[in-house]
Amino acid sequence: MPPEPDPTSTPVRRTLALSPAMEDYVRAIYVRGGDEAAVMTTALARDLDVAPASVTGMVKRLHAMGLVHHERYAGVQLTDIGRKVALEIVRHHRLIETFLAEALGIGWDAVHDEAHRLEHHISDSLGERMADFLGHPERDPHGAPIPPRGGDFVPPRHARLADSVPGAHLIVREVPDEDAADLRALALLGIRPDAVLDVVAVALGEGPITVRVAGVDGDVARDVARHVAVDAVADGDAAPAPARVSDPRRVCDG
Repeated sequence: MPPEPDPTSTPVRRTLALSPAMEDYVRAIYVRGGDEAAVMTTALARDLDVAPASVTGMVKRLHAMGLVHHERYAGVQLTDIGRKVALEIVRHHRLIETFLAEALGIGWDAVHDEAHRLEHHISDSLGERMADFLGHPERDPHGAPIPPRGGDFVPPRHARLADSVPGAHLIVREVPDEDAADLRALALLGIRPDAVLDVVAVALGEGPITVRVAGVDGDVARDVARHVAVDAVADGDAAPAPARVSDPRRVCDG
């Protein structure tokens, strides 16, 4: 087993020489909440679109490197070092998304896949140059918070649109970024970070959530609404600074 790296150093993932596949697993575990609770390997297999046996093999490697805790049938959870690695990866990913949208004008529905391809390969110095160029943004184009460099990070907790009730007056905090078609649909409805909406109706079962944005009604699919983060808006509350998106309706030409 390799010597345990100093958890206060940065970047940890460079000292471990992780492969892109290893980084994908660490990030997937983090996104699933694996820094706080165990994540089942079957869920990782679905998220990463790989066979369960492949997940088992990779988890064993990450466990041997000290990045995760793993017990058979009990799931997998990030160690302190694994969480630090995950935050480094997430920071790069979200900075790249923001740079692509802000500096290059790439639509918010296309930046996730591009950032995923690039996040494993840019140097940490280039990542910090991007942060400097962008003025150290706090959120990416989809409203997701960008972890600070080297510091601790506690992501904000928000309600989900899918759990709302008719009559709720809400402000959108974050939208899901992995499905380009979902992003285009949300953009057409005017649902973007910092948009204010009213819940008009909630269908039974797995039916849609009907919302009103800027006086126009539209339906949000229930599976999408589960990933739209919202907060209640009280009368007189001021909206926060908008997420850094010049035009969320702009989409990729390709």
